[in-house]
Amino acid sequence: MTLKIDNVVKRFGNFTAVDHLSITIPEREMFGFLGANGAGKTTTFRMILGLLEPTSGTISWKDSVINYKTSNIIGYLPEERGLYPKLKVKEQLIYLGRLRGMKKNEVIKEMKNWLERFRIPDYENKRVEELSKGNQQKIQFIASVIHRPDLLILDEPFSGLDPVNVELLKDAVIDLKNEGTSIVFSSHRMEHVEELCEHLCIMHHGKPVVHGSLREIKRAFGKKNLSIQADFDLSFLKAVEGVLKYKERSGGIILQVESEEASMNIFSMLHGKGFVRKFELEEPSLHDIFVEKVGATYHE
Repeated sequence: MTLKIDNVVKRFGNFTAVDHLSITIPEREMFGFLGANGAGKTTTFRMILGLLEPTSGTISWKDSVINYKTSNIIGYLPEERGLYPKLKVKEQLIYLGRLRGMKKNEVIKEMKNWLERFRIPDYENKRVEELSKGNQQKIQFIASVIHRPDLLILDEPFSGLDPVNVELLKDAVIDLKNEGTSIVFSSHRMEHVEELCEHLCIMHHGKPVVHGSLREIKRAFGKKNLSIQADFDLSFLKAVEGVLKYKERSGGIILQVESEEASMNIFSMLHGKGFVRKFELEEPSLHDIFVEKVGATYHE
């Protein structure tokens, strides 16, 4: 394991922001870190970076204690953006790269590669304040990876990006992972975590409420989603035993059922009633699991 967080507590006065958190983040993998605002994610990130000291517990990187001196092996894209608006992109990236121990010519070479990849090669001499929010986000991302970190922490990396740029950034993140970077990825967008991460942790009030492999978490949840489209009224299924939730959705319904057996029972009940265009049993979504564990007050 690359990054190990062992029984970490962080208190601010009487307030406990992180409460006995223990997770291990596998090497060369993208690890999803989820939680509503105030769950303790950003505090955890700041402890990993060595910006905050844990009240108790330890954080280690490849069996060595992590602290401010190890920050040059870490890249961090914070949720709140922090570029200097008056500086030109090139000046900004050279300054930040030099802070990470890079030579100026190394920074310029990496910068040109990234600007080309993100389809903004002529932006190096523009001031940050002249760029759109989406392009500022690309520059912020480049700043977090220009020194080729071993560990990369991405806090809401896709916020403010249109779908085309989300795909550009997503491909870049996947390539970094495949090249050996360990990535901790936080997002409110469940579908991104579901698509990109094999392991994850859901935090609530500073505690991990779900932790493990996405596949095992879904299997342990037990409940399934059943999508049905038919040319007859399906509302009678609301009252069927084993149906936990009933939602009408674009020409059909989505049911949450407690087991595969319940779906087989529903299948037999539909027989002979008319034409069934779709009957599809799906794994529970990460959103379903999140809402059940954290509470229905959560909204994207």
